[in-house]
Amino acid sequence: MFFKDGQHILLIGDSITDCGRREENAPFGNGYVSLLRAFTTARHPEARLTWTNRGISGNTVRHLADRWEADALAPRPDWLSVMIGINDVWRAFDGHPENAVPLPEYIETLRTLLRRAVEETGCRLILADPYIIEPDLTEPQRAASDTFVTAVAGLAEEFDAVHVPTQRVFDGALVTTASADWAGDRIHPNLAGHALIADAFMKALEI
Repeated sequence: MFFKDGQHILLIGDSITDCGRREENAPFGNGYVSLLRAFTTARHPEARLTWTNRGISGNTVRHLADRWEADALAPRPDWLSVMIGINDVWRAFDGHPENAVPLPEYIETLRTLLRRAVEETGCRLILADPYIIEPDLTEPQRAASDTFVTAVAGLAEEFDAVHVPTQRVFDGALVTTASADWAGDRIHPNLAGHALIADAFMKALEI
């Protein structure tokens, strides 16, 4: 396991990370963050890990930039996990194109945030792909999303981060299942979909 005894793991992102962590499912939410924490604790009960969920529904990388100091840097995590980009793409297709984030802006903003985190806190990074649970690679939103997935893989290599290939995991599941088996809107997973994400984290982190 990459995590060491006593470390602090902070996960930041959008609604997929949030999952009610600020409301009825405080403080970890009822999605992949909660599952990852629970299974890590079950497998390594001796490790005294601290977990923090800083997901906020609807966020793009622009929102992360606005709250980076308070939500990502100030807590001084040993590990910082970032999953962002779904809304950056989706807004171009959901009737709010003015809120979409162009790929070059996304890359440069995320790069700047990650560099600050490493330089100011010394944390290790975990980067998880944005995704869409859509098997047709030519479908416009899927095609756009894939360019962001490629960008995240490149940033993971640049920063020597643990890379969680979320899109590839869902693609593997879609070989024998339908998108609706994992999410009603191709984005927000049901419990099984969150379990797929949590399992991808655990494999990438060798938990």
